[in-house]
Amino acid sequence: MRVIIVGCGRVGSHLAVQLVTEGNDVRLIDREPKARKRLPPSFAAAFHLGNGFSRSVLEAAGIVHADACVAVTSGDNSNIVSARTAKETFRVPIVLARIHDPGRADIYRDLGIPTISCVHWAVGRIHQMLLHRHLTPELSFGNGENLLVRSHLPAYLTGRQLTEFDVDGEIRVVEITRAGRSLLPAHGVLAEPGDLVTFAVSATALARLRSFLDKELGT
Repeated sequence: MRVIIVGCGRVGSHLAVQLVTEGNDVRLIDREPKARKRLPPSFAAAFHLGNGFSRSVLEAAGIVHADACVAVTSGDNSNIVSARTAKETFRVPIVLARIHDPGRADIYRDLGIPTISCVHWAVGRIHQMLLHRHLTPELSFGNGENLLVRSHLPAYLTGRQLTEFDVDGEIRVVEITRAGRSLLPAHGVLAEPGDLVTFAVSATALARLRSFLDKELGT
């Protein structure tokens, strides 16, 4: 996969290294020559100097044949212009943008550009680690309104139908990993010891799910 990364800061450089390690074709763009120093000496991906919203710079980086473009500079305005140019001018299939001001998320959403908000992510992770530390978040949707979380079921739930754990509009069992194999929760499937269950849950229902999983028999 060819990925154009606009911004070679801490996020962009680490993402580039990881993607290259996985065998992807990565092209970096940054307007600061010294940004290249954040990359390992042996890093072989192309580095292009210039603004990530410049069409000529993007074309030089190979955006015409890119599969994805990620805008992760330190400026929200630069990121939104870069992302829009990639999406609307070059029709890049996957376009993502980092934002620092979560209040701008609606702007990106209206443009059809998924965003990663550092503030929302940090607040959400800290909150989960403080209050829901036994639930492992796998994925979040939108601005964190809904989540996928995984948890081993407590022993008192053994023998119950997994579909009984659903709460309409709040909690739904979407997958079970049992003895290393993944299963979909068909009607009538019963919980077994050691089941690792994936829940789709609204952020506002995390406390309800936690209390449900923490409940002891007879309490």
